[in-house]
Amino acid sequence: MAIYAVGDIQGCYCALQRMLERLAFDPAADRLWVVGDLVNRGPESLNVLRLVRELGDAATVILGNHDLYLLMVAAGFKRRDKDDTLFQVLEAPDRDELLHWLARRPLMHVEGDHAVVHAGLLPQWTVTKAQALAGEVSAALAGPDAKKFLLHLAGDRPDCWSEELKGWDRLRVIVNALTRMRFCTPNGRMALRAKGPVHKGPPGTLPWFAVPDRFNRTHTIVCGHWSALGFYRTDGLIALDSGCVWGGKLTAVRLDDGEVFQVQS
Repeated sequence: MAIYAVGDIQGCYCALQRMLERLAFDPAADRLWVVGDLVNRGPESLNVLRLVRELGDAATVILGNHDLYLLMVAAGFKRRDKDDTLFQVLEAPDRDELLHWLARRPLMHVEGDHAVVHAGLLPQWTVTKAQALAGEVSAALAGPDAKKFLLHLAGDRPDCWSEELKGWDRLRVIVNALTRMRFCTPNGRMALRAKGPVHKGPPGTLPWFAVPDRFNRTHTIVCGHWSALGFYRTDGLIALDSGCVWGGKLTAVRLDDGEVFQVQS
């Protein structure tokens, strides 16, 4: 059995197909960890959702910001991005089944010494703490007020964590950290609009993974989300978003031995 981590797919169905062929992926024996953003911007989000869902227990899917955006739009969120490509999903005959499946994917997966998340972890969160907070979001997505939650999800405030936070503000901070963050200050204040290369972060901020003495260094964090960073591997971090949807590559890493696999968009 091999475990592969892959991301970000973003509707690039042909690249995903080629990657699975390249890996000789066997759903009966292997496992695929998808680090979020299955959908949007690319041309075939519907086929990506169907393929990954059909993998069943062989695929562990972490929700990314674009996946949550799809759920928000489906719930009635009106402020659509001009370049979203979700119409095929929203008009599909199996739309409801796919959205139900997607909404029940976690925001974090921890196994052994790896922790999988779409964007990052705030420096004051241990992996155990982050996993518990991610569970609060999952409970909201599966609960009776899921639609209300999704319609209150957009926004950049609050931009830092506090144990005193409650309600939508609490859930929004958790989601923003796990699915949108790239840069933050050493005390965990997020600069959520910053998305460029590492050396162009806002004054006073660092890439979240470069904050000294962050509490989650106990695990290797496997993530995506940051195409300007590209595929990047260092001690305690495997970042997989190599800009497939922007004409770059889809990247996967076999976690057993660290071998890297890439296919061109």
